[in-house]
Amino acid sequence: MGLLNDKTALVTGGTSGIGLATAQRLAAEGAHVFVTGRNQSTLDAAVAAIGDGATGVRGDVSQPADLDAVVDAIRAYGHGLDVVFANAGGGEFAALADITPEHLEKTFATNVFGTVYTVQKTLPVLNDKAAVILAGSIAAHNGTPAFSVYAASKAAIRSFSRTWAAELAERGIRVNTVSPGSVVTPGLKELAPAGQEQALLDQLEADVPLGRLAEPDEIAKAVVFLASDLSSYVNGTELFVDGGAQQV
Repeated sequence: MGLLNDKTALVTGGTSGIGLATAQRLAAEGAHVFVTGRNQSTLDAAVAAIGDGATGVRGDVSQPADLDAVVDAIRAYGHGLDVVFANAGGGEFAALADITPEHLEKTFATNVFGTVYTVQKTLPVLNDKAAVILAGSIAAHNGTPAFSVYAASKAAIRSFSRTWAAELAERGIRVNTVSPGSVVTPGLKELAPAGQEQALLDQLEADVPLGRLAEPDEIAKAVVFLASDLSSYVNGTELFVDGGAQQV
C-alpha cells in the first residue's frame, strides 16, 4: 500500500529534474499526478515516463490564465487536490552591476509570482488537510556571489510558507518548504558557461559535507515525506536536503 493511495497531486514544472523525479515518486506511492510544463513535447514525454497515474496540462505558472486551465482539469477529475508541489522555477547568475530589469522580471515572475498564483488558484480545489510544498533553496541562506536575485526569490518562498501555514491552518492544510542544495539537473548544468559544466559541479561538490551532489530522486523522497501523513505534525517549516551544507 502506497503512502498516497487515492490522493491527487499537482507538480508544477514537472517535466525534468526535481519536478519529474517527484512526480514519479508521488505516482509510485499511489497518487494521481497532474504535471505542468511549458513545452508540449517535453510534457508528453514526462507523462509517458510517469506512467498511467499522470495527467499533463501545458502551462506557464507565471500566467494566471494557464493555471486556470490546470485547475479546470483537476476539477474535472473530480477528487479535489491533496498535494501541491509548487516546483516550477529557475535562475541565472548575474553580478550586482549586471542585474537588468529583464533578469529581475524573469526570475520573480516564475519563482515568486508563479508560486503565489499556483497556491492561490488551487485553493478552491484543495481538500481539507491537504499538503502544500514550496520549492526553496539553500541559496536563500548562503550568500552566493552573483546569485542575489535568485536567492531573494527563494527567500520570499520561505516567508510564504510561514504565513500561509498560519493562514490555512483552520482547514488543516500544512504548508512547508523543501530547500535542496546542489542537485544534478539540467538546470544546474545550464548555469555554467559552455564547456565549464564539470568545473561548476566539482566546485559545488567541494562545499558539501557528504562529498557529493544530490540526485533529483533524493529531493523527491523528501517531498513525498512532506506530502504524506508521515509528516502530519510538520507545518510551516523548512526542510534542508543539502547533504549537510547548511548545518555542518
